[in-house]
Amino acid sequence: MSEACSRPREAGARALLLDVGAVITRTLFESHRDTEQVLGLPAGTLTWLGPIDPATDALWRRMLAGGITERNYWEQRAQEVGTLLGERWQPVDLFRRARHPEPDRSVRPEAVAAVEAARAAGARVGVLSNELELFLGPAFVAGATLLQAMDAVIDGTHTRILKPDARAYALATEALGVPAADTVFVDDQPRNVEGARAAGLQAVWFDVRDARGSFEAALRALDALPAAGPAREPTHRGTP
Repeated sequence: MSEACSRPREAGARALLLDVGAVITRTLFESHRDTEQVLGLPAGTLTWLGPIDPATDALWRRMLAGGITERNYWEQRAQEVGTLLGERWQPVDLFRRARHPEPDRSVRPEAVAAVEAARAAGARVGVLSNELELFLGPAFVAGATLLQAMDAVIDGTHTRILKPDARAYALATEALGVPAADTVFVDDQPRNVEGARAAGLQAVWFDVRDARGSFEAALRALDALPAAGPAREPTHRGTP
C-alpha cells in the first residue's frame, strides 16, 4: 500500500478505484441496533438511516443537496451521539466506539470478492477517500487486511484535496499508473461519482442497499465480472 509513490503509466493497464466508507466498510446506518447495544443506548434511539431511507434523515438530504459536506454530516452525528453519553465526540470517536475492534469485521465480504475478481482480471486496485484516517483512525487502517493490500491509497486526511476536486482523482490515477479512462471508480456519494466522470474516469454509484449489484456493475465496466458474480454471501447488516 502506498500513499505517495506512483507507478509509471502502462498501455493497456486497468484499475478499480474504491471509496472506503460504505463501499469497502459497512455503514453505521446498517447497524444501529448493534451500535445502541455497544453504547448502552435504548433500542430505537438512532433513527437516521441516510441512504437506506433518506425520508428518515433530513440532515442526509441536506448533504445530498449540497447544503453541507459529508464531513459536516458525520461531525454533527458524532456530536449528537456523544451528547447522549455526556461526552464530546468527533467522527473518529463515533466510528471507533461503534465498530467492532477487529477492523476486518467491518469490511464488506462483497468488497473483498470484488477486489479479488479485479486482480484476477489483471487490474490494479486502489482507494480514494476523503477522510480515511480522519474518521476511522490509523489503527483501523493498519489493521484492515484489504486496505493494506491496496496498490495505492490516496487519503484526503493527508493530501487535503477532497473529492470531487479533479486533482483528487488525478492523484489516484497517477499513483496507480493507469489512465483515467481505464479506471473504474466506485463511490456512494453522487457528487463524487459525477466528479470522477468529469475527470475522465468511468464511475459507478454504490447503492448501500445493493452492495452485490453495485460491485457487479463496477466489475462489468472493468470487464472483470466472474461468471458467478463477485460476492460470496449477501450483504450483511449485522455487527459492524
